[in-house]
Order: sequence, then C-alpha cells, then structure tokens
Amino acid sequence: MGSNGRSTNGKSQPLYATRIDLSSEIRTKVIAILNHSLASTLDLKTQVKQAHWNVKGLQFYQLHELFDEMASELEEYVDMVAERVTALGGLAVGTARTAASQSILSEYPFDILDGKDHVIALAERYAAYGKLVRESIDATDELGDADTADLYTEISRDIDKRLWFLEAHLQTSVEEGVAAAVSEVAESKAKKTAKRTK
Repeated sequence: MGSNGRSTNGKSQPLYATRIDLSSEIRTKVIAILNHSLASTLDLKTQVKQAHWNVKGLQFYQLHELFDEMASELEEYVDMVAERVTALGGLAVGTARTAASQSILSEYPFDILDGKDHVIALAERYAAYGKLVRESIDATDELGDADTADLYTEISRDIDKRLWFLEAHLQTSVEEGVAAAVSEVAESKAKKTAKRTK
C-alpha cells in the first residue's frame, strides 16, 4: 500500500480500524514500508529456492541443505511481515507478481550451476536485503513504531548471520590468498615470456 492509501495494483485499499495506538497516517506509512519489504522478502525466498533446486558440484549436499534451511527462515519472515501489515489494519500485498515488480533485488542468474557461483549470487542478494531491512528499522523507528522496528531488528540479526555463513564459504586463508596471487603473477609472466619468444 502506498502512502496515498493505494495498493501496488492502483486500487484504493481500506485502512481497517484497530485499537493500536498509532495514528492512521503513521500506520499507512508503516504499512507501505512493510509491503515494500514483503515483496523483497518473497523474492529473496524464491531466489534461495532457485539455488536450492539447481546447485551442483562437490558441495552439493551441504549447500542444497543450507539453501533449503535459509528459504524456510525467509518464509517465516514473510509471515511475520505480512501479519504485521494486517495487525496495523492494512492489506498485505504478497503475490508473486507484486514481489517481482516491487522487489529491490536483481533477477537471479539462470546460467549458474556451481555451488560457489550460487553462494556469490545469494551473498549479493542477502547484502542488499540486509541493507533494506536496516533502512526499514530506521524508518519505522523514526515513525514511532517500536514494535515494527523490533520485528525488523530480529530479521536483520538473522540475515546478517546468514550472510556471514555465505561469505565464510568464499573466504580463504591468508596463505591460500597469497598462494593464489603468486600463482597468478607467475602465470602472467609465463604468458608474457611466451609472447616475446614467438
């Protein structure tokens, strides 16, 4: 629902009466923030499932299980956010079409199979989503809705933890990083030497 009382499909949506002690103006603004993040949460969940279904490689089983666990967590957040919308007297707008059109996330790449590539793609999306959630904490707190800010804080902690899990798959030891850099330099020198001798 936009700040003008309209949903994302352009039709006027009612703001239902509630005894929650936030003004209708504040509730309308918070509902808009919640519905915006609801779309991105749904999108992230489906992107994680895309990785879960299609991951291949040596770490298949571990990543397949990890991605499924992550998608289940996101399903819980979808429910939490949507139920907060309705508790505030709003209409939760959570269809796949809405998620696709309103999400802040970029489209998931369909041309990857390797586990590392899926981890990179998901880490990028978790970082973007985490930023949105932190912005939502600030925005709802500034509007005086501590409960919604707290809901976002709970989500933020878990998203940051999952981002850490993803990034841990991508980090190498300092020794491995140095060895890889030395190998790249040696390869580059060998190519230059080969070009000169031709």
